[in-house]
Amino acid sequence: MAKYLAFENMTEGLETKVIQDLKFKTGNFLWKIKFNIPLDPKTVNNVNLYVTTVNLSPLRTAIRYNSLENEIEVEPLEPYAQDESYILNITTNVTSLSGKPLKEPLQVQFKFDGQAG
Repeated sequence: MAKYLAFENMTEGLETKVIQDLKFKTGNFLWKIKFNIPLDPKTVNNVNLYVTTVNLSPLRTAIRYNSLENEIEVEPLEPYAQDESYILNITTNVTSLSGKPLKEPLQVQFKFDGQAG
């Protein structure tokens, strides 16, 4: 399968956990972040999870939490620009149902390459 994202940088330890499974070449792909414990849904929001350009310009996104799968979905409300670098940010303000925060903030820097094939 062709790769449409170039991963440029990420929090140490995420290299083997970030998997690309794109079925369609589009600038509106959905991030899915799976957790091994239930999260506090009140902490899953656009303040605690967000996407920016490397120049820190925010990208409008819709954030959803699937409590059955312990999975967060981050969907862009505007397409990712081709060859622009972005950063997916997950802050330590995302907590478990018991109130325990993430150990460290997580970041994945990526670039959408609409010409991959």
